[in-house]
Amino acid sequence: MHPEVAEFLRSYPDTLAIDLLLADLSGVIRGKRYPVEDLAQVWQSGVSFPASVFLLDTCGRSHDPGGKGFSDGDPDAIAHPLPGSLKPVPWAKRPLGQLLLTFKDSTGRPLAFEPRNVLARTLEKVTELGFKPVVAFELEFYLLDRERAEGHLPQPPLSPLTGKREAGTQVYGMDQVDGFEDLLEDITQACDLQGIPTGAITAEYAPGQFEINLRHEAEPLAAADHCVLFKRVVRGVARKHGYQATFMAQPYPQEAGSGLHLHVSLYDAAGNNVFDGGAEPASDTLRYAIGGILELLPESMAFLAPNVNSYRRFEPNIFVPVSRSWGFENRSVAMRVPIGDGKSRRIEARVAGADANPYLALATTLAGLHHGIVKRIDPGPPHAGNAGEKLDPDLPMRPRRALEQLVASRVLPEYLGEDYPRLYAACKEAEYDEFDWLISPQEYDWYLQAD
Repeated sequence: MHPEVAEFLRSYPDTLAIDLLLADLSGVIRGKRYPVEDLAQVWQSGVSFPASVFLLDTCGRSHDPGGKGFSDGDPDAIAHPLPGSLKPVPWAKRPLGQLLLTFKDSTGRPLAFEPRNVLARTLEKVTELGFKPVVAFELEFYLLDRERAEGHLPQPPLSPLTGKREAGTQVYGMDQVDGFEDLLEDITQACDLQGIPTGAITAEYAPGQFEINLRHEAEPLAAADHCVLFKRVVRGVARKHGYQATFMAQPYPQEAGSGLHLHVSLYDAAGNNVFDGGAEPASDTLRYAIGGILELLPESMAFLAPNVNSYRRFEPNIFVPVSRSWGFENRSVAMRVPIGDGKSRRIEARVAGADANPYLALATTLAGLHHGIVKRIDPGPPHAGNAGEKLDPDLPMRPRRALEQLVASRVLPEYLGEDYPRLYAACKEAEYDEFDWLISPQEYDWYLQAD
């Protein structure tokens, strides 16, 4: 028996089953639940899944993108446990464990269109330059009342502190944190038990909206793993407390959207932060990295804003980036360089929504960073004022335009894999077709009156 399995069973002898987990193209957690008696065999031999599980749409439908699914007979791939990911599930009704998986194809190579492997390929290019990224994720999310408002619309929950439904914005409000402190404490404790390093908790710009920071990690793959699992923790703990948690980018039309902010530093073999400019606020390497990320931003948007709803978040003058811009200590730009000494100098990439797949959001950011450093791309002068006054016409701010930019990309395939952007776009195109076919209540309101 593998030592990690033996230690887990000693520590959690009442465990009844193990959830084997993966994050698909849309970042949706999927998997299988096995009796705990099968854990040792699963660890030793792995388990099989249809490889097309990584090419499902948000609703779990297969559209046969690139002939993968129905056309090729839907072959299996073998999933193997990720060492260090065997953890308890503290919010479950009965004692459960969980285990993250990674996949290999029939030749024994990493499955090319598993998002985690897409990130791993991109990361390899950065490390080949002799650099090591240090990464942190920040995620905003909403707590919702499980009872819907009229018209089946979401609504904020009743505050446990006041018994009232919040209706205003109290950004950084401590009463909001105090009101949900039991739930928030359960989230941080569950994260601690699962080895997910959390930091500050903030009440954000709308009723029921919070942000919990994940700490900087020297292993980017682990940081993305933890971000994926953090979402599962938040949803699970919220459900235990009688709420629903959502990472939907824009659940309320008139309220703030939820973002996924990526913090990236870059270190050389001697442990020096190569973004540190010394007497200058930014090194040339930092500027080149920003230049590359901004240059690839149009073709990256399909990953950073993956759903129809994602694009509702992009509006001028609400601290959501709407232009290819950068600046120091400026929250209106796409690439912010936060305050701090040179040793902690980093890029905060602010475009992605909370609904983005963490592996793919980080992969596109690292691809742009590498591209900019290698090509020595100048990002231009930093923006000192409001960079969010109007939409950048070169950024695709509609879902199908973003897919068109992705398919036309000549740079991202060099990082993510030659076929991956095309497969991703085919899957999302089919999903958007399904969405467009549905008749919304607004469609009846508008067009029943006009016929």
